[in-house]
Order: sequence, then C-alpha cells, then structure tokens
Amino acid sequence: MRRSHLPVVGIDFGTTNSSMALATEDGVQLASFQSGGKATFSSRSVIYMEQVKDASGVRRVHSMTGPAAIEHYLEAEKKGRLIQSLKSYLPSRTLTGTSIFGRHYTVERLISQMLSDLRESAERQFGSAIRHALVGRPVRFVGAENDADDEYAVARLRGAFTAAGFEQVDFEFEPVAAAHAYESTLDHDELILIGDFGGGTSDFSLLRVGPGVRRRGRTAEDMLGVSGVGLAGDAFDARIVRKLVSPALGSDSHARSLDKTLPAVPAWIYSNLERWHYLSFLRTREVMEILRTARLRALEPEKIQALTDLIEEDLGYQLHQAVQRVKFELSHAERGEFRFSDGSMNLRIAVTRAEFEGWIAGELEAIESSVDSLLMASGVDARDVDRVFLTGGSSFVPAVRRIFTRRFGEDKVRGGNEFTSVAHGLALAAGRLAEEDW
Repeated sequence: MRRSHLPVVGIDFGTTNSSMALATEDGVQLASFQSGGKATFSSRSVIYMEQVKDASGVRRVHSMTGPAAIEHYLEAEKKGRLIQSLKSYLPSRTLTGTSIFGRHYTVERLISQMLSDLRESAERQFGSAIRHALVGRPVRFVGAENDADDEYAVARLRGAFTAAGFEQVDFEFEPVAAAHAYESTLDHDELILIGDFGGGTSDFSLLRVGPGVRRRGRTAEDMLGVSGVGLAGDAFDARIVRKLVSPALGSDSHARSLDKTLPAVPAWIYSNLERWHYLSFLRTREVMEILRTARLRALEPEKIQALTDLIEEDLGYQLHQAVQRVKFELSHAERGEFRFSDGSMNLRIAVTRAEFEGWIAGELEAIESSVDSLLMASGVDARDVDRVFLTGGSSFVPAVRRIFTRRFGEDKVRGGNEFTSVAHGLALAAGRLAEEDW
C-alpha cells in the first residue's frame, strides 16, 4: 500500500463511548470534547435526530452526535429520537436499519454520521485533514455467533467509515491496542494479559511487550493469543433493568382475558427494554397500540402506563444514567440505591453488591471461561504471566477484578486510563504505520 502523507488517527469507536488520539513528536494527543461545560476525552456514542422547520417552513430532519446530542435531547420539550449502542447491531443481518420520521436510515448511515462528526472534530483539533484511521475492533462482536458474523460486522463498520469520509481504514483488536498503551510505560519486557471491557464486549489478549520487543521488531510469535465474549457492561445493565426496573413496569403483571389471566404485555417488549440498542426502537405505532390495549385489560394499569411513558417519552438515556449510577455505587460500596424518577415512575430501591453479583453470575462465568480458554490455547500457565492490565468501564466491577486476582494474584493486576487506553494505543500503532509503506 502507498505511504501515507496524512496523519493516521487512532479511533476507539465504542458501544457506549468513543475516543480518538494522534501520535505526535511530543507524545500522544487525545481529542477532547465539551460536555456540560467541561472537557472530556471520550464522546458518548449516541445520535439524536429531531424534526425542525427551515426558513421556508419545511420540516427537515436534523441530527447531532456525542455530547451535543445529549444536551439537545435533554433540553427539548418535544423529544426526538436518541439512539444508543448502535455498534451492537453490526453483526445482525436481520436489523439493517430503522424508520425515523418517516424515512429509512441504515445502521451504517447512522454510525457514519457519528464517525463524520468525530473526523471533523479531529481535524479541528489536530490541525490536519484526517483520511486514514486505525480503528479498534472487539475480538468477538456482541451478538456474533461465528467468524462469519464478525467479518460481516467489520465490513459494515468499514463501510460506515468510508461513508464518513475516511479513505483508508485498518483494524486492530482492542485489547492489543490497550497493550500498546501499557507497553509505552515499560522499561523492561513482560508477558502480559490485557482485559478490555467495553459496553458490548469483553476481550483478552496475551502477548509479549516491552522495549526489547520493539527494538528487535515485533513478530507473530509475540502474540500468543486472543479471545473474547460478546458481553460486558451492557449485559450487566440488562440484569439491573430486569431485576429492578421491569417489575415496576409490569413485567410480572397480568391481564384479564375472558376467564383467564395472562401476562399483560408480551415478554419481547421487556427483553428489548433491557438492551440499550433496542430500547429506542420500541417507540413505534405497533408497540404503542399493544400497550394501549394492554393497559385497558391490565390488573395493574398504572404499571403499564409507566412503561408507556418511558417508551413514548424516550427516557432511555435517563434510565441508562440511573443504571450507571447504581453500578458505580456498588463498585465502591457493599450497598447502593437505584434511583429513577421520570415520567410516571419514581423508583428508589435498595440493592446490595451481593445481589448484583448474583444477577450477573452467568456473565461472570462466561468471562472466566474466555480467560481460561486463552491460557489453555496459548499453553501459558497463569504463574508465568508478569502483569495483567485491565481497561474499560466494567473493569471497575469488583467481581470482574476478582476473576483476575484469583488467577494471577492481586500484585499483578493493574488498571489505568480505563476509558482512553485503547485510543492511546491505537495512536501509537498508527504513528508507526504512518512511517511505513502501507
């Protein structure tokens, strides 16, 4: 491939948050974003779409992404559509798009709008046109059942980057990118295990890193293996919604049907409520009619009304924030309180860390199995691993951290820059690529 004459930016396009970085002569520069009047190094991976009238009175669809999208959504009296976690749709061959204000938008088109805004932000901050990117990707996309699904997801993501104005896109596993960031802090070689926990995926890599490795030149043998599972923070969130929120919205409620009592609302609506990338798509005429009919027959109509309000008023973002708050509390204390007050809901529910860990036991077991299979496939004993570096938001969850301290020892487990280490590492790798013939 030809030598790049433009900088290659590292982009961590995440399920929940995205970040960008550029390697310079003075080090790595992270792109910043304004959120609530403060600078942050990560941008929420959301898009907000609303109808506005132009000067001639014609209604047009206006879109915003990142922090600006959230600010406009919160300020709007009549809510448009705030869509989260679009990355989770990439492996799906059945859901290719959605109708918004009477127009069909593909998933790639919605994602490309986010990426286009990220690119333009990078160009303003880095002072150069950005056409090449080294992009992080999970080892296993959420929802992917095989390698073909992963390849399909990568192809769709590449298409979104192309539509956003990127002319050249290469991919690197996210845990490998985090390894580059960790390696930059070393003055000696190590055998490390990287755990990268995003919103949708948990990914692991086992590799040799350090100044000696860089000096002699990295080889294929330095990468001992990768593994991953398509679950992480969003899966933990789903359990909180199922246990604390859905019952208040009628998931256990019944309705009269002749001489029988049946579930008031179809279970698939609550299933979609648990997944951030599906929740915003519940606001359809079909779902609203189902809920209207259910409310008339329900034994607890107030709960069905609360569910209707949540969907109709598009309160997914507020619900997401409430879930994040209680997860944060339980990561720092044995007890917390889930608080959500909006629409016709006013929930205050005490919850313990032990309860939460019981809810996510299946997810924790899947993460453990992925780590163990990586060690087994690589032929590496846990005692021979010099360091374990954990990154991503869910690495703060104590039960997740215990998986690694039990196997490797507390003294070997490290963390840091949990939300930007992947972008940092991608920038370092991109900087080296920019100096070579691609």
